[in-house]
Amino acid sequence: MILAPDRRVRGILTVLAVAAALGACTPSTGGATPAASESPAASPSSDAAVACPTGQPDALPAGETRTVTMETTEGTITIALDADLSPIAVGNFAALAACGYYDGVVFHRTVPGFVIQGGDPTGTGTGGPGYTIEDEPVTTDYGRGTVAMARTAAPDSVGSQFFIVTDDAAAGALSSANTYQIIGEVTAGMEVVDAIVAKPNSGQETGNMALEPVTMTSVSVSNP
Repeated sequence: MILAPDRRVRGILTVLAVAAALGACTPSTGGATPAASESPAASPSSDAAVACPTGQPDALPAGETRTVTMETTEGTITIALDADLSPIAVGNFAALAACGYYDGVVFHRTVPGFVIQGGDPTGTGTGGPGYTIEDEPVTTDYGRGTVAMARTAAPDSVGSQFFIVTDDAAAGALSSANTYQIIGEVTAGMEVVDAIVAKPNSGQETGNMALEPVTMTSVSVSNP
């Protein structure tokens, strides 16, 4: 459902394929497009006080930002979310992080020079929260450290899968698709992202699935 990073972007990497893996979508583009899975899975249980959404959450109001702290088995990644980029997608990601949805979920796809993709509770690249959200226009450029949502080619197919761009060279492939809602950027911990993408994967013929998946042990969101 998610366009996940997958060496399908023949010249550059079109995933995630450009994620769509990215999000409920898993990048998969012959090698470079994040794509999302087409069969959302049930949301993981959580001890968080906030219930996980069962439908599209409220958009984050214009001008608002959030800080996401992502503890992983490789280290900590800090992400700055910005509502002005994609208010619906940012509100969705923040709501899922707040309810503990991403705790224990892995980065299931790693495409060197392109992206790492996670957010699927099944770890297969085909799962999601059980709902999808509306599409939004992409109004800025992708680059190293950009965080965006994965999706399939179908309209309004974003769920929970997301990707992090690991190289500025991936911008061309992602921009040519221009459909992966950008939600923010990594402000600290890109060395952790680099360590994750360097781990072995199954190869482009089988979707660049992580052979040693790194787990998000805890993902929390705060209002700066």
